[in-house]
Amino acid sequence: MENINNWNLRKMFPTDNDWYDRLNYIKNIVDDLCSRKGNCATSADELLKTVKQYFEIDEKLYELEVFANSNFDQDMSDKTAKHLYEVCQNESTLIGEKLSFLTPELMQYDMETFNKYKQDCKELEEYEFWFENLFDKKKHILSNELETLLVRLNDMGESFSKVYADLVVNDFEYEDIKNPEGETVKADEANYQIALQSYDRSFRERYYKSLLTTYGKYKDTLTSIYYGSVKNDVFTAKTRKYENARAMSLFANHIPEEVYDNLLKTVEENTKPLHDYVKYRKEKMNIDDVHFYDLFVPLVKESAKTYSYEEAKELVLKATAILGEDYTALVQRAFDERWIDVYPKPNKRPGAYSTGSYKSYPYILLNYTGTLDDVFTLAHEVGHSIHTHYSCQNQPYQYSSYSIFCAEVASTLNEQLLSKYLYDNATDDNEKAILLDKKINDIRSTFYRQTMFASFEYQTHKWVESGEPLISTKLCDLHADLNKLYYGEDFVVDTELSYEWSRIPHFYSAFYVYQYATGISASIAIAKNIFENGQKAIDDYKQFLKGGSSKNPIDMLKVAGVDMASKDAILATTEDFANTLKLLKELN
Repeated sequence: MENINNWNLRKMFPTDNDWYDRLNYIKNIVDDLCSRKGNCATSADELLKTVKQYFEIDEKLYELEVFANSNFDQDMSDKTAKHLYEVCQNESTLIGEKLSFLTPELMQYDMETFNKYKQDCKELEEYEFWFENLFDKKKHILSNELETLLVRLNDMGESFSKVYADLVVNDFEYEDIKNPEGETVKADEANYQIALQSYDRSFRERYYKSLLTTYGKYKDTLTSIYYGSVKNDVFTAKTRKYENARAMSLFANHIPEEVYDNLLKTVEENTKPLHDYVKYRKEKMNIDDVHFYDLFVPLVKESAKTYSYEEAKELVLKATAILGEDYTALVQRAFDERWIDVYPKPNKRPGAYSTGSYKSYPYILLNYTGTLDDVFTLAHEVGHSIHTHYSCQNQPYQYSSYSIFCAEVASTLNEQLLSKYLYDNATDDNEKAILLDKKINDIRSTFYRQTMFASFEYQTHKWVESGEPLISTKLCDLHADLNKLYYGEDFVVDTELSYEWSRIPHFYSAFYVYQYATGISASIAIAKNIFENGQKAIDDYKQFLKGGSSKNPIDMLKVAGVDMASKDAILATTEDFANTLKLLKELN
């Protein structure tokens, strides 16, 4: 009997043999494309055949990856699933190496040639925007030999992230400390959230300082690892003839560097709401000063209320009803058609995510336990999956995916809608205060904190690009100074906090974290527009959801009424933070 709370992955591949048949089919297309090396764009017909083969390979290979990854994640003890996952990883790498010739070969041509071909073959028209973006990168593409070499060098460069993970996960010896109940707990990352939300301040302090002291013991080694990663970024950017590593990272999504600068400058000029929040936290907690380990404790004690999964589904449906019947019908389909793997199980991957290929369901992995946070996670991941569905249903494959810059908008907008629905329907002031407290902490951690991290990695890359070495004291001082700037005079920067940069794994994916801040800023601005302007704003937002990557990310967000190159969306977020704090003060 089918379990409706388990996702239906076998709709993609009924058996593993079907998966292998698809792999062999792809490999045949790869071989055919490789056999045409040197002739992939010698005529309009040859170019059309090339792009069709390339995107068919890409689409079907990604479908294999989605199944293999998700199938393994649902039971990581399953040796057959693990083997399939590893086969997929290896075959994807081999296919990537075989096709490494293609981009340099296409780069021998230009838009003028493409436009001539387009006159001879109208089918090429739907690939025009893709080729515009491709040829924009022309000066950054190397010869076939150098491209292959750089792929291998970058593979080595990515090992810094693995070395970091191996060190902090496998080699660190985290201390044992006593919790308020007298039980021994490990002061590691696994217990981090629970420990820092404890109302026992002495325990929070001991836990946090123990954890960060462990990182501090290895600060020089961690500096060397991070330095190597940054040098790899800088080397790759120089080799590809970008002005700097940040320009290279942002260019992939056609994001002007001014967007990044605007985020940092605007946030750092508007830290007062965060300073006010720290001051308010000091007063409510009745403490002399605020340390980092004081920032996670709920200011409003949550009730023991839990939400059944059925209740959570109903709340998400009601909260998103403002977006129209077509949107909520898709949400209902997610529940009815088994897009979602709901509950924790032995050996299931922790956390939550949304995934899916062009023709599959946009699947969701949850580990639902009934907390309020779990309800918000459901809304968040449903937002991702509906975005994926709209994009795939309304765009050809080559434009069906959306950029990371846009990825967190639909998910966090759903959180905005859920927060407002719960607030408007709360039965007492304490329930409202709980929601406001949660919202403030979400903005603090996603907007202010991630922007601070973006400032950190911008500075570290600038140092390396100017020939300055990275040493642990310099990195610790930089992180301490940024915390002082962001949190203000009521916040104490302990020595242990200066080590915190070394526990941020996202720094090994350079210039990634700023998109968390821009994403939540865009969603707050869109939510405000929807609440104030109704149907027109909703229609614009849905056009954004349907757009995939048919426009560059900045232009795609303009469809939804947001210009991330301006200060408006950033200021809307700081204003929302300040207004939420004002409401919380009135209730609490």
